Amino acid sequence: MRDVAGRAGVSVKTVSRVVNGEPHIRPETRQLVHAAITELAWVPNAAARTLRTGRTGVVAIAVTELRRPALALITEALVREVDGHGLHAAVEPTHDDPARIEDILARIGRTFDGVLMVRPPELAVPLPDDVALVVVDGSPGAALGEGVSVEGSGTDEMAAFDRVSCDLEEIAALITRHLAVMSRHRPVLIGHPRAAEHVLRQRLRGAGLDPDAPMVPINPANARSGGYQAAQRVLAECGATDALVCADDEIAMGALSGLAHAGISVPDRVAVIGCGNLDDGQFSTPSLTTVDLGVERMARTAADLLVARLAGGPPQPPVTCPVALVRRESTLGGNQQ
Repeated sequence: MRDVAGRAGVSVKTVSRVVNGEPHIRPETRQLVHAAITELAWVPNAAARTLRTGRTGVVAIAVTELRRPALALITEALVREVDGHGLHAAVEPTHDDPARIEDILARIGRTFDGVLMVRPPELAVPLPDDVALVVVDGSPGAALGEGVSVEGSGTDEMAAFDRVSCDLEEIAALITRHLAVMSRHRPVLIGHPRAAEHVLRQRLRGAGLDPDAPMVPINPANARSGGYQAAQRVLAECGATDALVCADDEIAMGALSGLAHAGISVPDRVAVIGCGNLDDGQFSTPSLTTVDLGVERMARTAADLLVARLAGGPPQPPVTCPVALVRRESTLGGNQQ
């Protein structure tokens, strides 16, 4: 540690504070210390730190699975942010198993200092008292207040854990404004969970579009094939539709394939909008209009909240992160203005 301090030009105490993820350290100082650690390939003595601080220096990232690109994207961003705080990330797939989730939470304070829980399922799990837990939802599928139900989670005014989510209201506003500008008045919603569907319908009504747009549910575990089948079902049952608004980019790319198979021109006949801004959408044919959920910012916010809790701070109000519409060929055609 002395070598790191000498290389960074700071005190040994400052290096210790950075490594232990303590707050109130200037970003430039933190960067100097991390640069020195990288240059020297220095590895903290985990056993010694655990004995000294009572902490393991390990943060669990609990995620349903990693096969789905959107979940892998937010998980990777969280790992980078945890590492940037001088902590170690342990990725723990849960497969939506309540017993598995309960076990991960029960190990806070023993195996893990805290937990970042990505897109939790709608189930009840007991929460130990006074733990560092941040619930992260990088999808439009869960408004704040939905998702994980935790027993003993504090008062209605302030939960015992922190939440970070994308701005569901803004997602709906961006999509409906874009539909209106494109003169698409008969959309069909594909795969939207209850909260997102409700908000979208409110916005559709406000924009003068069809608030009773049909909704086609799909199994999120089979998003692409579900989108493909949903698009063909829409063509058979809702022939007048002029836009498909998909809950995520995987569904949207499946829908694009389904429309192409049926010989439907996109966007001339039907426009398609996704959500999540996966890299795949840049290279689909046509390229996919989507909503960028600001995954990097969500991950940074979640990690900062967790570190603040580890330093003894109280739970904070839920945080919603800004989103942005990425306009591409699936709504604009070849003329992308």
